[in-house]
Amino acid sequence: MDTVIPLLVLVISSLTKFVVPEDPPSFNAVVELVTKEQRVFSGESVRLRCNLTDKRTTSWGYTWFRGSEELPQREQDLHLWKARVQESGKYYCQGWKETGVGNIYTRRSLPVEIKVDGGWAFLQYQPHPVLVGDTLQITCRVRLNPQLEEVFLYKDGVEVMRQKDPRFHLTNATLDDQGDYSCRASWDINRQTRSVISSDVPVQVSEVLTEPVLEAVSVSKDKVKLICHVQYNARAPAPPVNYYFYKNNNRLGVATSENQKVVLSAPGLYSCRARVPQLDISRWSEPTEFGQ
Repeated sequence: MDTVIPLLVLVISSLTKFVVPEDPPSFNAVVELVTKEQRVFSGESVRLRCNLTDKRTTSWGYTWFRGSEELPQREQDLHLWKARVQESGKYYCQGWKETGVGNIYTRRSLPVEIKVDGGWAFLQYQPHPVLVGDTLQITCRVRLNPQLEEVFLYKDGVEVMRQKDPRFHLTNATLDDQGDYSCRASWDINRQTRSVISSDVPVQVSEVLTEPVLEAVSVSKDKVKLICHVQYNARAPAPPVNYYFYKNNNRLGVATSENQKVVLSAPGLYSCRARVPQLDISRWSEPTEFGQ
């Protein structure tokens, strides 16, 4: 009897390996904007595509969502023909397919926001986001693309530029360039002048590297952790940031890729510096006194 029980356990264990299925592989879905713009006039078309990380040609089904609403479309491409204002929203997709153990699903994609404008003019700007030093390109789009005679660009209600071309270029952007922008365009038709104005569009300009803020956290009786908090907004692939820590203007060790460093706890004036060598950008924190 003692020899039978291990044999039964072995048989059951072997059967279990064949009965219990493995976890299915995890796949992702990504919404691609096939048409150029995310903001369009009502009556124009938008096309989205659901791309999956599974590169094999297996048959996948597709489910589309606008916000929390599931849409009836089941194709890989979603077409908004002659888009309506009420079709504005955040669009997601998800892939699914049948298997021998039931349906498997991809993770739902990140959203792509579509804005359908029912007016006569709106502003578009690139790049997103705008960083200090960028050339800010602002376009005043007018419905039906008439031959414009004059285009005005306003910031916070004040005229900043006037020209015939609807495309404006603000070089070497600074923090002072952020604000609410709008445009006004005029053209002649049938010996009459027509003029339209867009609604305001907020434009935010961010620093590539913000001013660091140094924090000190006690980790033991005789040690303290220095943390150099900084916001880094460089576009991918972003070059690395080096961090330096100082006490009484004397550097504490070598540069590190970590924004924190544990040092002996002692009274003094501490600071940190964040530096991106490839971009030649360096920012210092305000000196802060720690310790008794």
